Order: sequence, then structure tokens, then C-alpha cells
Amino acid sequence: MNKLRTLNDLVERMGPRLQLSWLTAPPQPPVPLLGGEGSLGRQSLVGPLNGIHPNRLQVIGLAEQRYFEDMNEDSRRDALNRQLTSQPAAIILSHGIEPDHHLLAATKRLGIPLLASPLPDEEIIGYLHYYLTLKLAPRVVIHGVFMEVLGTGVLLIGDPAVGKSELALELINRGHRLIADDAPEFANLAPEMLEGFCPPLLRDFLEVRGLGILNIRAMFGESAVRQRKRLNLIVNLRTLDAAGLLGIDRLGGSKTMRTILGVSIPEVTMPVAPGRNLAILVEAAVRSQVQRSRGYDAGIDFTERQLRALQGHAPDGDPEWV
Repeated sequence: MNKLRTLNDLVERMGPRLQLSWLTAPPQPPVPLLGGEGSLGRQSLVGPLNGIHPNRLQVIGLAEQRYFEDMNEDSRRDALNRQLTSQPAAIILSHGIEPDHHLLAATKRLGIPLLASPLPDEEIIGYLHYYLTLKLAPRVVIHGVFMEVLGTGVLLIGDPAVGKSELALELINRGHRLIADDAPEFANLAPEMLEGFCPPLLRDFLEVRGLGILNIRAMFGESAVRQRKRLNLIVNLRTLDAAGLLGIDRLGGSKTMRTILGVSIPEVTMPVAPGRNLAILVEAAVRSQVQRSRGYDAGIDFTERQLRALQGHAPDGDPEWV
């Protein structure tokens, strides 16, 4: 995936869609979209012209234009200077607004690129905010197979040759969908949310030892693949010895949380052994996780039922209890 690093990259990719044109020469060297060390610091990505909470891309629309028009010349010049001291990556004029000499002089003096578009400011801000959030979000690649199982994003991980691809193929055959094999990419697009993607070069393909590379879309149809999904559950396939199997909690199972890019994701360790139908177990793990996300835990319910029985209370719905 080509990286989006500079204002020049952004105009090249989004310029045609947003009808952006340069009012000043494209900056050389290109202006970085992010601040030092890839952080925005006190600046947001994009928004209306704002000096208190400045944006990397400051948009001037009709409201901002009327604000400046109501000022006298000296006040307008001083206000512009204060607004632009945050050194935004660029100023974008919406609605086909023509820059006045104060704005041209201020941007030239401070070396701030100036762009224009005939589109309304709301449309420009909306598109740029979505696009920049998607492209500039923190990302990580995790080795595994990313699937959609019963509408839930599930990442299958484990040691090499543990059977991830074979399990993925069985799940696909059962009607679930492949998102990415081998190197799914995850991005932190919102608080407590990881979105998983398939790199374009790997899209639709699954490697299965002994069979080689399979084109899942060609074999199973359009409904067998999708490009992205929120990550909800990690299934860690493990080959455990007898001691490891005995160490698993019989009531609660082997459930932990894994932190990825600051987001905690539920993880289930699933023992791999002859005779275990892993596809059915993954489906059951997904259904169980959905129940827990809604506030129900079967292990807790089972324990509480036994305690009530020890106290002499009848199990719910059992008229024969003595």
C-alpha cells in the first residue's frame, strides 16, 4: 500500500474527487501531513479555520469569509496572522471563494500552501476527515488468517503448520467468509475499535499446504470473501500436551485479552488435537463471545445454578425438583 505522507500525496489522490486546485505552487519539499514523529500534536486533521483548536488542513467556507468581511482591514490582517501561526499544512478555500490580498500576503509570508475547490466546505471536510482517518490511522500486520464468522471478525493465529489455513478453508466451506490470509492489516480507526483489511496483493487468495494457492472468490463465489471487518475475537490454535490440557479451566475455558494498538481484544486458546472439529468449535466460540458481549456468561450461569441447588432452591423451570 502506498503511504500517504505529504500534502502533495493527498492532492494527487483526492484532488480530482474534491476538484482541488493549487492557488500557490505545490510546495517543494512536500509538506508533511502529520507533525513531528507522526503525531498531530495539538492539531486535528481537518476542519473549519480555527485558531484555538487548529487543524492541519484549515478550510475557509462562507461563514469564515463573512467573519473576515465584517472586519476592517487592520483587524482582518491581525486575525489572519493569529489564525495562521499554527502553521497548518494548507489552507483550502471552498465554494469557489477567491482569496483576498490579505490572505495571499499572509500565506506567502508564512509559506503556507493555498488550495481552492468549488465544492461546499461540509463536503470537503467530510471526505477529507474520513480519508485521512483511514489512511493515517496507526496500523499493524499480524500473522494469521482473518475471517468473518457469523458476522463476527475472527483472527485465527497459532504456530506455523498448526492448521490455520485448513480451518479457514473448512469455515469457508460452511458459508463463512475470508478477509485476509497470512498478513491481515489492522488499523485503529476509532477508540476501542480495530478494523482489519486485506492487502491488495493477497486479496481473495488462501494458501493451504499440499494444495498451494487457492483463489477463494473463483472457487466459492463473491459471497465467500470480503475486504474489511472489525476485529472482535482472536482464536489462538495451540497444540497442548497433557499438562497443558489439564491446566485449562473447565468452566470458563481459556479466555484472555490481547492488546493491539492500545485496544483490548478477547482471545480464546483452542487446543488442537485429533478428532476435534475446530470449525464447529470456532462457531461456538463466536456465539459464546456474542453472548458475553451482551452480558451473559454460561460459566457464571452454571456456577450460580449449582450454588442455588446446594442451597435447596429449585433450578429454573424444573417442576420435578425435590
